[in-house]
Amino acid sequence: MEGFASALTPINLLFALVGVILGTAVGVLPGIGPAMAVALLLPVTYGMETSSSLIMFAGIYYGGMYGGSTTSILLNTPGESSTVITAIEGHKMAKAGRASQALATAAIGSFVAGTIGTALLVTVAPFVVKFAVSLGAPSYFAIMVLALVTVTAVLGSSKIRGFAALGLGLAIGLVGMDPVSGQSRLTFGFAPLIDGMDIVVVAVAIFAIGEALWIAAHLRRNPARTIPVGRPWMGKEDWKRSWKPWLRGTAFGFPFGALPAGGAEVPTFLSYVTEKKLSKHPEEFGHGAIEGVAGPEAANNASAAGTLTPMLALGLPTNATAAVMLAFLTMKGIQPGPLLFENEPDLVWALIASLFIGNTLLLLLNLPLAPLWAKLLKIPRPFLYAGILFFATLGAFSVNMQTADLWLLLLLGLLGFALRRFGLPILPLVLGVIIGPMAEQQLRKSFQLSAGEISGLWSEPVAVTIYIIIAILLLIPTVLKMIGKARGGASELTAGLAAGGAISEDELEKTELRLPTGARRSADDEQDGKDKS
Repeated sequence: MEGFASALTPINLLFALVGVILGTAVGVLPGIGPAMAVALLLPVTYGMETSSSLIMFAGIYYGGMYGGSTTSILLNTPGESSTVITAIEGHKMAKAGRASQALATAAIGSFVAGTIGTALLVTVAPFVVKFAVSLGAPSYFAIMVLALVTVTAVLGSSKIRGFAALGLGLAIGLVGMDPVSGQSRLTFGFAPLIDGMDIVVVAVAIFAIGEALWIAAHLRRNPARTIPVGRPWMGKEDWKRSWKPWLRGTAFGFPFGALPAGGAEVPTFLSYVTEKKLSKHPEEFGHGAIEGVAGPEAANNASAAGTLTPMLALGLPTNATAAVMLAFLTMKGIQPGPLLFENEPDLVWALIASLFIGNTLLLLLNLPLAPLWAKLLKIPRPFLYAGILFFATLGAFSVNMQTADLWLLLLLGLLGFALRRFGLPILPLVLGVIIGPMAEQQLRKSFQLSAGEISGLWSEPVAVTIYIIIAILLLIPTVLKMIGKARGGASELTAGLAAGGAISEDELEKTELRLPTGARRSADDEQDGKDKS
């Protein structure tokens, strides 16, 4: 109740409104996601109240999930990897003259899933905190290793590329003064690096500068055509066919988001497969089935709520936006982790209460204003990304008012461009920068407790269990690959999924799905320099 009292103050309501409007806008525009928007706004929040800033960031996060469905349905161009499944059925509905129904079931499903997911966050997070407080340094280190390994090796398309990106992130996190010995590390005699690289500069460079340079190198001069929207609303039959997929999608999305290796891609795919199996109209799938929009969109937004559970309770981000939000807390001198609920209860509960408010605001904004959001797609890309470069440079310079930060911004921006050029995922690098120093701290504590013995790393039952889970997760892809080879084909996994009721290769060709080069946002999407779905 105190959280609602704080979130309902006029100033916080204003920031929630600003956040959901910005989030929807960046979600609609292909190539711009909530992670880039939050990174660009980090310098602006230096003089703001922490709770107001977090409420705005949460609004951007939720709004980005809403806005991504608009681009997928109207342009057949997912702005986020988690909205790829929505594009498959949503764009077919739009081409059949049912764009308004597709947008409506996506918006209402997002509201239902977001509300239920936030309620589950309220219920689950305190129990996770109680469990986390009882853990020692070895278990904490194991959990951090689990988060890094799973996001890098399991969710990515290539283990080598994923671990290469993670290594770069860990190296950037080591730059500066050793917290124990006081020696300089990786500074190369450059004095401004003694205090390490500012996380704001790193986030803005990797997301904003790298993305803008990448899209500028692949800019398409011919804008994509959008489909007229009409008034988003649903008929009685649409409601009847949508409400069960909303609930099932929520059941898929929240647990996957709450896992340290969470993400929205897997639950949206599972939701689509499930709805195809359970639907009374399976023949419509691939031609515009409303269940194929309702379920995955609900899973997408429930996963967003679930992602906040490990971020707030354990201090572990599982996607890029959560990583930047965690960097904001660190920048404000707030220690993330299980003690956050004890040390900053007003901040945490105001944030969670604002999620309910922001979710309601998003529903009220998205239904009547869908045609207006569609017009954002007509903004010329050169104007858009020139503005991003300008504000990114201004924001990075305003952090410390040092020219050295501009050189770091340029170098890291070129690194972000190179990552996209060679298909290395962004998320492992960002998590390495943020979680790396925290993992180092827990690693040193473990060795101090065990007098330098390496066995101290698995001196707790929880740590042993987590290392077993890590080993299993790393071995599963190898075992599946060996089974596939034994059956005599490199594409056995795809064939197996198709046989299980997922998307067949023929259906994928029929979708005519277009992923712009600038839309690769997660570790799953950054595979090559070519467009892929």
